[in-house]
Amino acid sequence: MNDPISGLTAARVRANLAEVRERIAAAAARAGRDPASVEIVAAVKYVPVAQLAAVAEGGITVVGENRAQDLEAKVAAHRDAFQWDFIGHVQSRKVKQIAPLVRCIHSVCTHSVLEQLARHAPPELRVLVEVNVAGEAGKDGVAPAQLDAFLERSPVPVAGLMTMPPLAHDPDDSRRWFAALSELAAERGLSQLSMGTTQDYEVAVEEGATLVRIGTQLFR
Repeated sequence: MNDPISGLTAARVRANLAEVRERIAAAAARAGRDPASVEIVAAVKYVPVAQLAAVAEGGITVVGENRAQDLEAKVAAHRDAFQWDFIGHVQSRKVKQIAPLVRCIHSVCTHSVLEQLARHAPPELRVLVEVNVAGEAGKDGVAPAQLDAFLERSPVPVAGLMTMPPLAHDPDDSRRWFAALSELAAERGLSQLSMGTTQDYEVAVEEGATLVRIGTQLFR
């Protein structure tokens, strides 16, 4: 889904959100977890500013944006309607723009971004380190073998880890990568796991996700 979303209604968002919550509850039950430990981050990359009122009225409270320029425009129009996260690739030159606007950056993975966080991160900002758990060439993320060194260099406290597993048609194919991220976090005492999107969030919840980044299923 690459086209801007149009025609959103609060009723449609509310119904989709209820379905997602039901599926999260079922996945959490299978894993012996409390569903309240899983937070839905609505991915609004393709939701225009004009459609965000329906998103808020539909009961969504946390949104994630992928692009710094769009984040700035959306926060300007709807600052108090949501809690804001940044979930896309972070360019170091954009950290100054992003950091004051969000409660959490999910995708920190370069030393240049760490350097900018040292200069511009407000005290309340949470950050997650993106890990390339599958070792995919050309993909963003810190290699698992380099994670400890990266964490040691972070100028701000790291709340947890994030990953995007390899593209797969079967959601269960992502399980091994979610489990690997969960293990990396547990070994380092990190409590937050941002993993799982529309196609595989139930598997992610079963493997310990505390933040799921969902777009299509909330807005279809």
